[in-house]
Amino acid sequence: MSEISRRRPWLAVVLALLIPGLGHAYLRRWGRALGWYVGITATLVLLVPDAAIDQLLAREPPPLADVLPALIVGAGSVVDAYVIAVRNNREYERRMRARSTGGGAGAREDDRSPDGTREDDRSPDGTREDDRSPAGPAVGADEPGNAGDPAAVLECPHCGRETDPDIDFCHWCTEPFDAGAGTAE
Repeated sequence: MSEISRRRPWLAVVLALLIPGLGHAYLRRWGRALGWYVGITATLVLLVPDAAIDQLLAREPPPLADVLPALIVGAGSVVDAYVIAVRNNREYERRMRARSTGGGAGAREDDRSPDGTREDDRSPDGTREDDRSPAGPAVGADEPGNAGDPAAVLECPHCGRETDPDIDFCHWCTEPFDAGAGTAE
């Protein structure tokens, strides 16, 4: 899952109550959605007697023992959708905290800069430790057009990440830059 957004657990539960797997589709967990849908369909076909399904369609209550397997699978889908939604929201909050604090110890691979380092792996002058020579900052950092040149770095106004000023969109969030948008660091 590349991009996480906040989800409503109650909506995932309601959708899972309507059709097992639909709550997972809302959460964009496509494999689980298909799995729960196949699970309820297989349960109805293999474990629930045809007479019980006919009674349900005729709006007559069938014996509870006949429909219990389908109720158990449906309840499992509802509980799983709720748990997945809550976990998704926790991960979203964790990533937002990590982004607002500049990475930190909880940063993941997708929080890394294009050169593969996190913000906390850099020195105060913005260079990686292995790029610095013993004599000082990175070699060629003062030459225009190099990565060390502050004018060659553009901050995306949408996601706040550093991006290439030679293109007219952010390669992280794919949002286009407006004329004059983006701030040089």
